[in-house]
Amino acid sequence: MASLISIQINGKASVKRNLASIEQLIEKACLKADVNRLVVIPECASIFGCTGKEMLAAGEIIENGPIQAAFAYMAKRFQCYLIAGSTPIISTNSADKYTATSLAYDPTGKAIARYNKIHLFDVDVADKTASYRESTYTEAGDKLCVFDAGFAIVGMSICYDVRFTGMFDAMRDDSGQAPSILVVPSAFTQKTGEAHWHALLQARSIENQCFVVASNQTGIHADGRETFGNSCIYSPWGECLSLVENGEGFAIAPFDVKQIQEIRQKMPIHLHKKERYSIER
Repeated sequence: MASLISIQINGKASVKRNLASIEQLIEKACLKADVNRLVVIPECASIFGCTGKEMLAAGEIIENGPIQAAFAYMAKRFQCYLIAGSTPIISTNSADKYTATSLAYDPTGKAIARYNKIHLFDVDVADKTASYRESTYTEAGDKLCVFDAGFAIVGMSICYDVRFTGMFDAMRDDSGQAPSILVVPSAFTQKTGEAHWHALLQARSIENQCFVVASNQTGIHADGRETFGNSCIYSPWGECLSLVENGEGFAIAPFDVKQIQEIRQKMPIHLHKKERYSIER
């Protein structure tokens, strides 16, 4: 067996404070976890609640910087696969932009996978922030990322990505099987979270017949932005196995590959899915 862990924080504009909170929560969670474990922390885990310009100033070069070193240390210290939410990594195309990069570390502290957020949150929301334009300072990625965590194949995404089902369809292997685990580190707003967070996560778990580990920011942040919390873990049958609604904390649930195999055998969606669909108008 293995354990799936979702960390929830109220991110600040202080990198030092955020990293300390994350490390403390991982330590507490791992005391209740199996030997094999996968930990997911939120989007913008190292710095949040500040301007895009401040995020850019805190950005690092890939494979070089104190934020990345801290996450590598945590993965090694707690002997876990760590999905490090997202970190601002300076773009190689423009010094005025960064990529929202999710790095996966193995239990030795080695970075084994890298995903740059593809779908950027350029939307208007009926909340105090009102207008979100992530693309002002963020450069969108263009490649999906799936990696082998030893006990499971993991598909990576970040926040707004969860709305785009085609992205997850494209993660299926040659036999049509989806990854066993989908991770969704997020900073979902309070408004959109109330409306859609659980519905989207449950849908992704059901249609892919896999575990979904979603880690979200929570509460009111220094810039007035309010995030929904509700970090959770969904089963391949669409059940919410563990949930932390408000405040900093963690959700934890066992990973059971036999459950995935049984569900996919009894309901072989991957065999029934058509490559192409036609329509008459």
